[in-house]
Amino acid sequence: MKRKLIATVLCAAMAASLAGCGMHAPDTATTAAAAETTAAAAETEAAAAETAAAAEGEAAASSGKYDTANMPEVTLVYAEVNPLDTIVGKMATDFKSKAEELSDGKITIDVQASGVLGAEEVVLDTMLGGGGTIDMARISAFALTSYGGQKSMLLSLPYVFVSREHFWNFATSDLAQEFLLEPVDNGSGVRGLWYGEEGFRHFFTKEAVNGIEDLKGMKLRVSNDPVMNGLVNGLGANPTVVAFNELYSALQTGVVDGAEQPIANYKSNAFQEVAPNLILDGHTLGAVQVIITDDAWNNKLTEDQRAIIMEAGAYASENNRANSESAENEVLEELKASGINVVDVPDKTPWQEATAQVIADNTKGLEDLYQKLVDLQ
Repeated sequence: MKRKLIATVLCAAMAASLAGCGMHAPDTATTAAAAETTAAAAETEAAAAETAAAAEGEAAASSGKYDTANMPEVTLVYAEVNPLDTIVGKMATDFKSKAEELSDGKITIDVQASGVLGAEEVVLDTMLGGGGTIDMARISAFALTSYGGQKSMLLSLPYVFVSREHFWNFATSDLAQEFLLEPVDNGSGVRGLWYGEEGFRHFFTKEAVNGIEDLKGMKLRVSNDPVMNGLVNGLGANPTVVAFNELYSALQTGVVDGAEQPIANYKSNAFQEVAPNLILDGHTLGAVQVIITDDAWNNKLTEDQRAIIMEAGAYASENNRANSESAENEVLEELKASGINVVDVPDKTPWQEATAQVIADNTKGLEDLYQKLVDLQ
């Protein structure tokens, strides 16, 4: 429309010019009409420019939905037991970059990776003890089991999730919020923010294992967790508690004969060097959650900063969902190419039967909630 108006004005101007060249007396009516058309066109252009400016202003206002100009600066220490090149390490990096971007640098996420702040249990003890040196951490979804997290425990039960899609159906449901806020309800001093995953967890051993029967009598590393203890016992092996940051040396020296981890963590921590047999039993999904201390949430962050933390967390979680499976498959192919003995488990029925008791033992009083989890598949 704007081009048509300009063309009309130009045509009128040219007509007036040609009439002038013919030395005719000026046509007052034509000149007035041309002037009126030119004025109308100018008015239209001015209105369009005003509308564009208003739109730009609205866009700028919407992009600045957080009042970063008056936002205080804050640094949050984030503990991650795995290296940054792992699936969960990348989730930490995604969270950091988005939180700092949304806050215009007023929030700094100090990611301390590779277990420099201690094993998961040490990190949790520090956070729950109110030490104040760790504000946030990525933990296994069931790590709070030993601290009264009964709902969280359900996420670690063998074969509760039959697929990644099943897990994400849970992680994006209203039920997930009930699980994340369990420690708040318990007064534990922390709260869950969002979920992620690092793939299904599998056993790996120093000696070759071709089936469930080969695990009998082996010393398998576990964290201090009743579900993992029951799982390993059910498989006929001996659960042996070893801190994660001591696992490599424990495998190397024979303190344990094997352990279990998601595939990406198995490789990134170089466990294949000392335990080159990987059994794809997929007994649990490596569900994870990010937690923050109540002190940091309530006393260090403004309302806008809490909103930024949640938006950045949603971004990191979505990226985790999009990338974890492809990253895991890539690592698995690298392991196979390097000569690692990868054993498929096409029939998991014997494994499920062997772990039925640990499920029964740990769902007492929570049967309805457990069934809700199962039904989300």
